[in-house]
Amino acid sequence: MASSQCCDNPPALNPAGGEGKVVDSFGGLKAYLAGSDESKAAVILISDIFDFLHGDPYTPNNAERPLPVWIKSHAPKKGFEEAKPVIAALKEKGVSYVGAAGYCWGEVKCPISILGAEIDHISPPELIKQFEQVLSANSGVAHFVKIFPGVAHGWSVRYSHDDVAAVESAEEAMGDTIDWFNKNLKRTLKLQL
Repeated sequence: MASSQCCDNPPALNPAGGEGKVVDSFGGLKAYLAGSDESKAAVILISDIFDFLHGDPYTPNNAERPLPVWIKSHAPKKGFEEAKPVIAALKEKGVSYVGAAGYCWGEVKCPISILGAEIDHISPPELIKQFEQVLSANSGVAHFVKIFPGVAHGWSVRYSHDDVAAVESAEEAMGDTIDWFNKNLKRTLKLQL
């Protein structure tokens, strides 16, 4: 279940984050696309709670729609189903390998990276360490686990661009994520629907 840490500080695009474009429909969803059209690999970023929000993000101050009510129309299963046409659209563009990055994953059967926050009410460091122990016991699942000091849940997409320490931590997390995909994306199973 999502907490206020997931919703209180909305994300903002980093002005130094590169160039891309917003398209009205990619696999049926409004999307932000970046990178080479010739790439055979793609990464889908799904970073806000469980799904594609369709212009209906959670609003913390809306007393008529508290989180338990809002989440009913934004369940993980719905997001999973909505991702299928996006993957099909990538396949139509010639993409052979697809990775996904986001939060709230379960039933891990493929390589996983967990970047945890020291200040996290949902996944505190003790829980992240338990995840690492479980993953280490399963030699069939490649994994990378790291806890970032001094940051709160959602720090890598929800931070002030004026906060030097926050920017450095977010950039470090991005570097770890890029390294993870460079290492693991092509060694996983080819794209299947």
